[in-house]
Parts: sequence; structure tokens; C-alpha cells
Amino acid sequence: MIAYTGLEPGILLRRYKRFLADVCLDNGQEVVAHCPNTGSMKAVNVPGCRVWLSPSDNPKRKLEWTWEWIELPQADGSTAMASVHTGRANRIVEAAIEAGDIALLASYQTLKREVKVPGARLDFRLDDPERGAVYIEVKQVTLKEADGHGYFPDSVSVRGTKHLHALQALAEQGERAVLLFCVAHEGIHDVAPAAHIDPDYAAALAEAVQAGVEVLAYGITLQWEAGRPVAVRLSRPLPVRV
Repeated sequence: MIAYTGLEPGILLRRYKRFLADVCLDNGQEVVAHCPNTGSMKAVNVPGCRVWLSPSDNPKRKLEWTWEWIELPQADGSTAMASVHTGRANRIVEAAIEAGDIALLASYQTLKREVKVPGARLDFRLDDPERGAVYIEVKQVTLKEADGHGYFPDSVSVRGTKHLHALQALAEQGERAVLLFCVAHEGIHDVAPAAHIDPDYAAALAEAVQAGVEVLAYGITLQWEAGRPVAVRLSRPLPVRV
């Protein structure tokens, strides 16, 4: 679980220049927030939706606010929270691993971040004297299409395909290799490769699975206090449609 302090709500006016978003806070003040997402943000860049910003008191920062979450309307009339901050995914996954919330990755003795392997750099390596090592690459999933399913990636991802090739090579060498989808959208209940967006990624994922790469997906659970999100946990195992 990772905690948030002082998140402020507002309404998204627009996202532009990739890293900027105009937001009208609930007090009527219009602010420019940092948008920590370099992707297409397909289906999560929706002007008019309620968003949540985190504040910063760092005097070296140009922008005081960071866009963290968006509340998206669902087909049944409800709303679902989705993260737009791709940099949080690894922290959420690491906290879940350390808490033992991901059963297949529990009880390893050590965790190392940013691990160099031939052809790529992967997010984590877990080690245990008896079970050996497991290499893990994390991908945040927020794309929910009109058919109700979750997909990755939301745009062509050459880098993501490179990571799959690296995982496949490790699996072919007898190492344990895992692709972990961090599903940071409350309304997504399963995940599939987005062959309609990036057929090369979908094909690479199928080859990686055939080679022995494990694919896991876990969804988020948000904790609220006094009408504000205060923490997020990765705790819901979800099916993967490969």
C-alpha cells in the first residue's frame, strides 16, 4: 500500500504538450498541473471528469500540482478511479510484493530494482537461496475499451516489445520471468494484449508465453477517508486473456 497526502479534487479542462494539464479546483482556482504520463492516455484523458491532484512544496519545481487520478464514468452509471501517474506503478507493485499480496511472488528474501539484462533493463529481480531468481517487468494498464475489457498497450510500444523479448530470452535460459500488469483502473476486470493497437506487441506476448514467461495481472483497491483517496493497494488478481 502506498499513501497519499493532501490530494485535491477538481475538474479536468484539458491536457496538452504531453506533460501539462489545466484543472479547475473545487475552490474555483484554475491551475496548471504536471501530467506524469508520456503515453497516449487513451480513454483516461477525458475533459470534464473529476480529477485528483497531489501538491508539492518543493521550491525547485515549476508546477505546484501533479495529476494523479481521474474518475471515469462507467456503462452502469457508476464511476471508476484510474491512475494517470505511470511512475506510481512500480511503487504500488513493490509495496504489494513486500506485503505478500501477490502470492506467486511472495517470500523472496531480496528485491533489486532496475535490473540490467541482455537487451533491456527490467523493473525488479527477486532472489531467494532456495528458489533462485525471478525477473519482473511491470506495465500499468488503464485502457478500458468499449467492449468492457482492459488492454495493453494504449499505443504502439516498441519499448514494451523489447521488454517481452528480454523476458523471453531469460525464460528460454531456464530463468523465471514474469510480466506483471498493474491494472490501475477500478473498472477493468481482465486484461488482454491490444492487438488492435499494437499487433507486434500482441504477437511478441504470445511467443513469450509459449517460451515460459508468466503473465500476471492485479487490480487496485483505493482507501478513502473524509471523501478523499488516501492510499492505494494492489490486491485483486485478475484474469489475463492471452
